[in-house]
Amino acid sequence: MKTVIQIVLWIGCIALGYFIYNSITGPIKFKEVKEERFAQVIAKLKDIRNSQEAYKTVNDKYANDFNSLIRFIDTGKYVITQQRDSSFMEFDKAYGIDMLREVKIIDTLGFVSVKDSLFKADTRYKSLMEVPTAANGEKFTMKSAFVEKSGYKAPVFEAKVDKEVVLYDQPKDLLAREKAALSVEEVNGASIKVGSLEDVSTTGNWPAIYDKKEKK
Repeated sequence: MKTVIQIVLWIGCIALGYFIYNSITGPIKFKEVKEERFAQVIAKLKDIRNSQEAYKTVNDKYANDFNSLIRFIDTGKYVITQQRDSSFMEFDKAYGIDMLREVKIIDTLGFVSVKDSLFKADTRYKSLMEVPTAANGEKFTMKSAFVEKSGYKAPVFEAKVDKEVVLYDQPKDLLAREKAALSVEEVNGASIKVGSLEDVSTTGNWPAIYDKKEKK
């Protein structure tokens, strides 16, 4: 009986030690996985934002789906212009004399490919909709709209993915805590996103640390 009790106690000690060890190292491993995957997702969201801003420059609105956006990257072109001042003499009927008129003239200098400007020879834009590290090929959701601000209808867009898609294999308790995060040092909320359908904004909900990592 003593031997049995000793074995049970040893098993209990080992199990307790494992739980204590896991409670300490679990959050550390979770943070490492989270930051690595979030960095990849945020890099993709930045590509989406840059592409949407190019689309808006040419079309005065944002693309509502990825097919339209990717097609635009493939074929779209920026117009390169130059503004210069000019003047000429014009007869003024009110004064009965020729008067100097000053005008601004915009010259079209040429065109630049959107694809070359944003991605050069890289073809990663063709998979803009795909979420990095997703287990089942999940895709970003993206919508565009117009919001009224001070009597003006401004174009807006939003692209996002649920954190659960990115952290699909992580402990549920840590994932739930992450989805409820509200801090200047964290990606706030249940999703990782860029843009907004309520406000005129193209910022993301991630902290500055992810921008610093990209620069390095």
